[in-house]
Amino acid sequence: MPGFFEMYVKTRFSAAHSLRGYPGNCARIHGHNWIIKVFVKCRKLNDIGIGIDFRDIKQTINDVLEDLDHSNLNDFPAFKDVNPTSENIARFLYKELSEKLNSENSKVSKVMVSETDSTGAFYWEE
Repeated sequence: MPGFFEMYVKTRFSAAHSLRGYPGNCARIHGHNWIIKVFVKCRKLNDIGIGIDFRDIKQTINDVLEDLDHSNLNDFPAFKDVNPTSENIARFLYKELSEKLNSENSKVSKVMVSETDSTGAFYWEE
């Protein structure tokens, strides 16, 4: 079985949210400095030993996060019918980034979203 390379990029963005139907203080609007890790799997390296350029991953993440940064996530169309939880944000980012980064050689393998340094959620598809 051939091996894979897996690269990741870690970044952050700031945004507010509230959790509709939550039985506690998270039902009130509050903010986080969200931590994002995007993992991309590659089958092979190019002539200079790169699977996918970190700059390309970073730029794509920044493009996707541009509208989310410094916003109220509840106002974003993707979270109209689902709460903007770490889990749902991870799934949203996975799908958006997959559309832009997936190729014959590379595939977004998973996305991690954390509200704090000690809690978070991963999303991936098999």
